[in-house]
Amino acid sequence: MKKRQLAMVIDLNKCIGCQNCTVVCKTMWTNKKGKEYMYWNSVETIPGRGYPKNWQDMGGGFNADGSLKDGKIPNMEKEYGIPWEYNHDEIMSAKEFKPEIKPTWSVNWDEESGGGEFPKDNYFFNLPRICNHCSKPSCLAACPHDAIFKREQDGIVLVDMDKCQGCRYCIAACPYKKIYFNPMLSKSEKCNFCFPLIEKGLAPMCASDCSGRARFVGFLDDVDGQVFKLVKRYRVALPLRADFGVEPNVYYIPPFESPPKYNSKNEIVEGSDRIPMDTLEKLFGQEVFDAIKTLRNEKKDGKSELFNLLTAFRHEDMFRVGVDVS
Repeated sequence: MKKRQLAMVIDLNKCIGCQNCTVVCKTMWTNKKGKEYMYWNSVETIPGRGYPKNWQDMGGGFNADGSLKDGKIPNMEKEYGIPWEYNHDEIMSAKEFKPEIKPTWSVNWDEESGGGEFPKDNYFFNLPRICNHCSKPSCLAACPHDAIFKREQDGIVLVDMDKCQGCRYCIAACPYKKIYFNPMLSKSEKCNFCFPLIEKGLAPMCASDCSGRARFVGFLDDVDGQVFKLVKRYRVALPLRADFGVEPNVYYIPPFESPPKYNSKNEIVEGSDRIPMDTLEKLFGQEVFDAIKTLRNEKKDGKSELFNLLTAFRHEDMFRVGVDVS
């Protein structure tokens, strides 16, 4: 069977942080016991510490010599946060909220807190995250029981629940910390790219239910597809933290326009951007400079194929998951 790779492109200029993708994923895949704290899809705010907290500093992935890089397993209380229940009756009656568990962290804990100084140069943007279904998955390399595998027909990375022994080496090895441990089953679980839908020619729920039409799904060898054009032809879709060495297959259109900054006299600083380029460079590498230059130049062209693609006039055109290029 020919090896193919399904990929997703997320346009950060169109993500409005509505959390629709988070809700549909949670409802479909992680609403069972043991999964209360699992968010296979989450939308984080940049700047922010993310979920689990400070995941970018937890290690994992590969070293330059190809060896596995040491990583840590996030702590439930400090970095995931123990899930709690709201007492809705007390909240609706304006009484003080006193949960049995004191919240310490959770998904979207620092949502939209932003950076900079208002109104001079404050900023934030949204960063949706799922498993990257990497071409060189460190979770697969770290598993001693061959419980993680990558499908040849679409490159989706899955966990074989019959083989998983719950050793959690995969969690430590994943630099994105998008694998979770289910204490009820003593198994690791993760985003499966909605493969039952993919096999029917349908897009993953997080993509099809995206309110902003921010997600494109398709194969990287489909030269007529939007994903191929955005990733390989125009090179404006970039992987997140490529320096982790795992070759992720979720790509992002970086935010390329933001309001200008203001100086101490409340005057516009010409040619300035609120989103610091060093923030974007840390996330997407040096390629982000060329990508943003291309996006800005193409925007000036009223007949730009690139911007017609990004506009996504027809929703169904964004998902080419049943395409056979053989």
